Amino acid sequence: MKNHHLLLLHGALGSEAQLKPLQALLASDFNVHTLNFEGHGGRFSKNDFCMERFTENVVEKLQTLAISKTHIFGYSMGGYVALHLAKKHSELVDKIVTLGTKFNWSLEAAQQEVKMLNPDKIEEKVPAFAKYLQELHQPNDWKEVMQKTASMMLALANGKKLTDDDLTQIQHKVLIGIGSLDTMVTIAESENAASQLPNASLRIIDDVKHPIEKVDANILATVIRDFLI
Repeated sequence: MKNHHLLLLHGALGSEAQLKPLQALLASDFNVHTLNFEGHGGRFSKNDFCMERFTENVVEKLQTLAISKTHIFGYSMGGYVALHLAKKHSELVDKIVTLGTKFNWSLEAAQQEVKMLNPDKIEEKVPAFAKYLQELHQPNDWKEVMQKTASMMLALANGKKLTDDDLTQIQHKVLIGIGSLDTMVTIAESENAASQLPNASLRIIDDVKHPIEKVDANILATVIRDFLI
């Protein structure tokens, strides 16, 4: 399988650095690549955040690496980008595995998420998290990363989301992964997405929470390997 490529995509507010342990575990089975979406992990961006831009970031990365087709693992927002890519550039994508990807972007759900993305409140109440984000994104301003993320979430709720109809057009083999302890994404919305995608299955992973830092990389590597090989 080593001749197969696998691209790992990070989530909102994240960076490729968070996926390095997973990359190391999968390196004996695949040619594993990571990237920072623009505006993340110190990568410059003057643009607003949106799925279209992030999808293009992936296309550009594959062109740079001269990769014509790749498997993708997408964590949270990364899984959403992977599905966008599969819809827009189906020829570039082999199989997809997602974990903790949110599909319910109703206005109510988006407003709920955005409420938690208040940089000043986070700095005051959770200074350790603020410091972590600062280190993850420097020299970029983590507060700007958060504000752009909030705007993108509201845009998804206002017509930029993947609809059920969009999902039915994606023919790739997809594994929708959801942690049994995830409080940000419901099993019901994951189940619905898996039922709309023509060739998808759902995998509920026991004792797994939403934050990627709290996911056992060995367990995740096994889930990915089992599906892709």
